[in-house]
Amino acid sequence: MKKHSLVVCVANDGYEISLELRKLYELLPDADAAEHDQWRVIDESGDDYLHPANLFVAVALPELVVEQVLYAA
Repeated sequence: MKKHSLVVCVANDGYEISLELRKLYELLPDADAAEHDQWRVIDESGDDYLHPANLFVAVALPELVVEQVLYAA
């Protein structure tokens, strides 16, 4: 099981301040949100919020790379 998951922002209409295009964001598990086509991500505010899932694409990276990305943030 992965410790962390990352997604890349592919659209930010209506969320221009909280999401940057082409930026990686940490995805937090939230089954209830997923049922409503929402993903919980840590956005530019530094807090986790629900955003429409269609604004992101999941990326598969080795866990070591994910850890390095999160450490650099």
